[in-house]
Amino acid sequence: MKLIVGLGNPTDKYKFNRHNIGFMVVDKLINDLKAHDISKSSFKGELYKSPKTLLLKPTTFMNLSGESVQAVCNYYKIDIEDVVVIHDELDIEFGRIKLKRGGSSGGHNGLKSIDTHCQNDYLRVRVGIGKPKEKDVVAHVLSDFNKEESACLDKLIETSAKISLSLLTDDLKVVQNSFPSKKSICS
Repeated sequence: MKLIVGLGNPTDKYKFNRHNIGFMVVDKLINDLKAHDISKSSFKGELYKSPKTLLLKPTTFMNLSGESVQAVCNYYKIDIEDVVVIHDELDIEFGRIKLKRGGSSGGHNGLKSIDTHCQNDYLRVRVGIGKPKEKDVVAHVLSDFNKEESACLDKLIETSAKISLSLLTDDLKVVQNSFPSKKSICS
């Protein structure tokens, strides 16, 4: 069994925030795969199942995402190498998607939490949201996509979903070569 985790914050208040791009991608996968809800309170998240894949949206808020990932991995005996985490990335321009396995959290609190609870050898779908013009990073990640970004958001979500599914069956290098990350898909 493989696990795809989308990072975000629960409640409607955060639904369309940049920080919730992981949730948006997992919502698309839940719909596309016709996954059904198998959540339990002990999972600390919304968990969905399709024939070969589990899809998780932690409801712990971003900074505690690792608690949910750990609970699901322990229950289903999933190795951290079989986990794909989709998250927002400030250091990548909006519309670019980069992939990697492991590495540092880069200051992302959701990743820090997963690293603490589960180690860091999972695959990452790093969805670029760009850096804010102002220095207030928190306000940037907790704000909704602007009008210009919203025009490309569906394409970004769809591509991120395809990449995430490809990572379940193909080698990281193969997927990286299939979905070049040198420029924004919105250009």
